[in-house]
Amino acid sequence: MMGYFQIAVGGGIMGVRVPMVKPWVIKAEKPMAPDIFSDSSILRGANGRTIKEWKKLLPYLRSRLGTDYNVCFLSLILLAAHGTVFSVEINLLKLSQICESLTSGPSHGIDITREAILEGADAVIAVGGDGTLHEVVNGFFWGDHAVTNLDREATHSTALGLIPLGTGSDFARSFNWKNDPHEAVERIARGQRSRIDVGVISGETKEPHYFLNVADIHLSAKAGFYASRYKRFGNLCYVIGALQAFIGHHNQDLRIKVNGSEWEEYSQVTALCIGNGKYFGGGMKIVPNADPCSGNLKVVILQDFKWYDFILKLQKLYRGTHLSVKNVSSLSVHSIEVEDISGSGSIYVQSDGEHLGFLPRNFRILPAAIEMIC
Repeated sequence: MMGYFQIAVGGGIMGVRVPMVKPWVIKAEKPMAPDIFSDSSILRGANGRTIKEWKKLLPYLRSRLGTDYNVCFLSLILLAAHGTVFSVEINLLKLSQICESLTSGPSHGIDITREAILEGADAVIAVGGDGTLHEVVNGFFWGDHAVTNLDREATHSTALGLIPLGTGSDFARSFNWKNDPHEAVERIARGQRSRIDVGVISGETKEPHYFLNVADIHLSAKAGFYASRYKRFGNLCYVIGALQAFIGHHNQDLRIKVNGSEWEEYSQVTALCIGNGKYFGGGMKIVPNADPCSGNLKVVILQDFKWYDFILKLQKLYRGTHLSVKNVSSLSVHSIEVEDISGSGSIYVQSDGEHLGFLPRNFRILPAAIEMIC
């Protein structure tokens, strides 16, 4: 049976033909461009490195999941950030076919993930970095509710998996996973699942936003915003982003409410980081006591830092030994609201490296919200 993806490209629709045993994706009325790898104009919009790595990994994935596979995945979807979508059809212990399609840009992976869950995919595997993972996680939810299988007789929920191929892949570090796709395939083949927490951000709009790793405010969020422009330089993008963010930077007074209690003022805040995971910025252990299975968020607040403080304390920040440093404080919370006292509307907010706008914002935890293949 033949199914189709409906993909928005600019103002039009492109349908990518995907052969499937079970058609659980949206059908496009006019399918076209069945082979994305033969279309160089399409590939220019995709993550070229991820595609190259995927093509190298594909034979190993076929061989490994085709034998000694102890979990019956009826279907998996593998997403590359703003690039390629890989659907895997598995019948009992036999890998039958891997088909490639193309995501059209930011947020399209969210829609594909939702469709997969609704139609009964056993797992969604993100292939890429934290940005890819971020989109997949947001696809597990719709508004204030988790997306669930339409089949009421389903025995388990759709699991989340990760093959890290990104620039930072910081969330994987919290589990001590290497940036090694072959190791990730072995992990997926074992099929062991654990429930993990998910962070929720609300504020400017009624639509909540979900994050798996770290949400941050002010200087670090601004640095992440600039760093996203220089991904082609690898981990150097974080250095470039930080240098650009320091230009014209001023520490700001913030108002914070923890777990619905009274508002407290924090003066001269340089950065505020809310961690479900430990790492951000390409390996900086900014929230060292965070644990995505703990049922709470860890908050680290840097106050009155100057540019030279980051140089002097950089080693401590990367090692995660900075919590005892002067002007660094930490909190354990279920929810935290943050406002800019000046009301300037210019304090940056990001989560998992994705720019979300500006303060004010409310952050809270959803304990054990998703099953993850660990």
